[in-house]
Amino acid sequence: MPEILDPAQFLALRKCGIPVLDVRSPGEFRQARIPGAHNLPLFDDMERAQVGTLYKQVSQDAAFIRGMEIAGPKMAGFIQSALDMHKDRQIGIYCARGGKRSASMAWLMENAGFRVFLLRGGYKCVRQYWLDVLAHPVSRFILLGGMTGSGKTKLLHAIQRSGGQVIDLEGLAHHKGSAFGAIPQNDQPALADFENQLADSLLAMDPSRVIWMEDESRFIGRIQLPSGIWDRMRQSPRLILEVPFTARLEAIVGDYQSLPLPVLADGFRKIERKMGPQHARQALAFLTDGHLDEAARLALDYYDRLYLHHQKTHATGSVTSLSWDGQNPERFAAKLLDMEDRTL
Repeated sequence: MPEILDPAQFLALRKCGIPVLDVRSPGEFRQARIPGAHNLPLFDDMERAQVGTLYKQVSQDAAFIRGMEIAGPKMAGFIQSALDMHKDRQIGIYCARGGKRSASMAWLMENAGFRVFLLRGGYKCVRQYWLDVLAHPVSRFILLGGMTGSGKTKLLHAIQRSGGQVIDLEGLAHHKGSAFGAIPQNDQPALADFENQLADSLLAMDPSRVIWMEDESRFIGRIQLPSGIWDRMRQSPRLILEVPFTARLEAIVGDYQSLPLPVLADGFRKIERKMGPQHARQALAFLTDGHLDEAARLALDYYDRLYLHHQKTHATGSVTSLSWDGQNPERFAAKLLDMEDRTL
């Protein structure tokens, strides 16, 4: 018999090197999943729709028989895929609600000699578990702030390499948080998938230690931060990086100079109304003439104003300002980690 696990136990399988199989359809898997899970669908999207229609319009027996007709020829392939993942024959399996799809795959894997772990309640159950984590976060945050081009993401990565606990919200959201933020990442995850990854990251952290995050706006591209996380962030202490304008300008030009002109121009058009038509036209003219530094200067002026407004209206925690020249992030990260306990 398969071992039935609650969400926390099931998620822990990954730490033991036990692969997790998501047997839902590819469409379900693309929308949201357990991070690190492998999609081994019992039915593809069209087959799932067909079986579901039979269940609703004909009978449960008709749906079951059609499901067996579809899955039967695939069984050998399922077993081979599982063997390729784990030679010791241990596997975790889940479907949408912990019903027939996962039970059918569990039966097959057990008959192939696997030790099988099933997720009680399926994906729907672990999704609610994650939502509860996000609604009531117990972790303590320190937010790293600073105007555009201050090197916040670079410093966060340096903090992580130095042993600090870090959650890169922009990395999870596949966006840099501005009109140019989707460049060059473009495709943001579905909101549910972002929330799943964020909750999973929080659960992986040591709750007795602080977590470093960037001081973000509520929206990162089209991704909205969960209310519980956003409220905790607003109350968290912030370390504000004061980096010279020239250093920030150099960093921005370095980040974006390899991108095609039409892509950069589209970014300026997105902020034309708020930036001001005259400034936007001037920035586009600079781009056309090959003066990316001058266009970036105008963009920084605009985003600096936005950042100052954000600081006044969206934060209530303590604020500490730190001067940094933008150089040697590893050394500066060590300094920040030394301040960790004093900041809280």
